[in-house]
Amino acid sequence: MRFTVRTPASSANLGPGFDAIGLALGLWNEATIDTEGTPGDVILVGTEASLLAGRENLSLTAMQRVAEATGRQLPPFSLTVRTDVPVARGLGSSAAALVAGLVAANHLLETALSTSELFSLAWQMEGHGDNVGAALYGGAVLAVPGIADPVQLLTHDTLDLRAVVFIPEATGLTRAARAALPPTVPHGDAAFNVAAASGLILGLHTSDPALIAAGMRDRLHEPYRARLFPHLSPMTAAARAAGALGACLSGAGPSILALVCPRCAEAVAEAYLETAASLGVSGDVRELAVAPAGAEIIHAPVHAGSAATTVT
Repeated sequence: MRFTVRTPASSANLGPGFDAIGLALGLWNEATIDTEGTPGDVILVGTEASLLAGRENLSLTAMQRVAEATGRQLPPFSLTVRTDVPVARGLGSSAAALVAGLVAANHLLETALSTSELFSLAWQMEGHGDNVGAALYGGAVLAVPGIADPVQLLTHDTLDLRAVVFIPEATGLTRAARAALPPTVPHGDAAFNVAAASGLILGLHTSDPALIAAGMRDRLHEPYRARLFPHLSPMTAAARAAGALGACLSGAGPSILALVCPRCAEAVAEAYLETAASLGVSGDVRELAVAPAGAEIIHAPVHAGSAATTVT
């Protein structure tokens, strides 16, 4: 048996939706399982492969988790991981790896776990449901703990917006970004975030640009993380001035994401580059579609032109 699972990049929070809102982006990683390959081989390829050498392979860890949870044993196989989602930049590379491993093991072992069950395992492993929800389901998702089906799909059709992302050359650490947060926040800031997140959720669900623009504002984490990432405030301001509906720190950073109408994408990208140059921050700008589908099983790498099947 040989097959490939591809999973999208994702951006968490989108401003006020801390640990709750995730958005799948059209940049993909691939994990290829080959039961006829050299057993135990783990091959890293792709633009980010060098950053993962010597680290725990999260796809393999997730595969082992499925086997343990279902009382099965994984057969011998080789694993080839193509990583093109930037690592440690706030674009969900760890979530993509975990989801790829869960979906791969479910297919390989024929355990028939539902997407909701896979999501539950992913949430447990990642610690929050935003990135893994987007990677598994696609589109924009809302992760709600304490209910039978904890993922709510906010976008049922393709969201007619583009994500323009500034990806710094320097990496960031999620644990450092979380350590920067205070144990308490002012009541007024909490109330602001409730209103902003509510408006953003409704805006994503209804594709209302005014609500999305009003909602992508945050007082819960970005003001504190701005101390780690001095480019955050000037870049989000520049993106909005160039026509973006909203701009935010992508996940725990350091990438900056703006949601834009397609006609404004070029202007926002240019604003990023001008601001980065003025700040002396090295990085790359990418214009990405919102990925309407999440993890997919294919029978050969997607860059070879194969057909894909969405995991549902």
